[in-house]
This record gives sequence, C-alpha cells and structure tokens, in this order.
Amino acid sequence: MPIRACIFDAYGTLFDVTAAARQAAEEPGRAALAGVWQALARDWRLKQLQYTWLRAITGHHKDFWDVTQDGLDWAMEAQGLGDDAELRERLLALYWELSAYPEVPDMLAALKADGLNTAILSNGSPDMLEGAVTSAGLEALLDDVLSIESVRIFKPSRVVYDMVGKRFGTRPDEVLFVSSNGWDAAAAADYGFTTAWVNRAGEPVDRLPAKPQHILTELSGIPDIARTT
Repeated sequence: MPIRACIFDAYGTLFDVTAAARQAAEEPGRAALAGVWQALARDWRLKQLQYTWLRAITGHHKDFWDVTQDGLDWAMEAQGLGDDAELRERLLALYWELSAYPEVPDMLAALKADGLNTAILSNGSPDMLEGAVTSAGLEALLDDVLSIESVRIFKPSRVVYDMVGKRFGTRPDEVLFVSSNGWDAAAAADYGFTTAWVNRAGEPVDRLPAKPQHILTELSGIPDIARTT
C-alpha cells in the first residue's frame, strides 16, 4: 500500500537532545559543565530511556517530564554536579527549547507538499511536546502531536503504535515511522509499519525480532522513501 502518513519520534529524531547540555556548557561560568557536558548529555538520555522502559514493565507510570528530571538527577550526580541546583534548573529550562535538526523544516515541508499526513508519536508529555514544536516553529508542518499520556504507557508498547491508526485511519503498511532509536524503529517494524532508523551515531543494529527497513544518517531522505515505498 502507498504511504499515507509519516510519523516521527520526537526526542533525538526531530529535536537534538544534546542541545540543552551543549548550550548550557557554552554559557559563562560553566567551566565544570564544559568539561563533561557530552558525558552528561549521554547519561541523561540513557537514563531517561531506561526509566521509561522500567516503568512500562513494572506499571509504575509517571509522565515524561518527571522521568526527564530523574534522568538528569542521575546524570548530574554521576558527573559530580549533583549539588548545583542552579545548573539543574537551567538544563531543564533549555530542554523545553531543544533545537530541531537543520534538515527538519524542509523535510517536513516536502512531505506536506506530497499530500502526506505528518505527526509526532512520542513518549513526551503534551506540554513538553508543545513547547518543543513551538520553539522550533514546526506547528504548520505537523498535522498532530500524539503523546503516550493518552494511553499512559511508554514505547515500545504496541498500544502506543495503535494510536496512529486510530488518529489517521491508516493500516500499518500505510505508515512510514521514523525514529532515531533503533529499538523504537525495530518495535515499529514488528508492529507492521515501514520504518526508517535515523542512525546519526553509526551504531550497530539492535538484536531484536524485527529490523528497520531503512537506515539513514539524517532525515533529508525521508520524502524519497515515502514516495517509493
């Protein structure tokens, strides 16, 4: 079936999750952060994801903003910055204004010009996602922003991927799902979506039951995949 909808993960896919730590590290008086910001950004993202998986498995749900704060607290302590309350507040404030990757606006505009539905499907809470989309100026390029808070379980639960068909009336094989998370792309492929993994870091493919059909280093090729699938 032709692709009717292109659905994107948000954090790490459309929005650069390292931007908050990098921007803060460039500010005056941040010498302690400047030397470790890359490690902090890596740990923050890893713990943020791990906590979503563990909460989904155990049934102890809380929203992504709380999970994001928990991940940051772990990462700051790991880098010896756990006592810097002002830095914590600054990093959290910047997370609401994450920059989109440079190719994102033109890529989404091309999909819209081709008449396709475009949306975000994210673990993020609705207010977080609204802040990121507005900050990046993407409102007119997205038909919807779908948050897992409506089902209260994190990806990769199949219940989350069900949200796409319910919103757009699509079959799984009419959806191109795009994520920077290999596990997310694999789970979506197992669900039945055509998937593209944006593997910016050149990581190995995850050893999971399904694999993404397309692997890219950035997003500009997505419209061509949607046209030819």
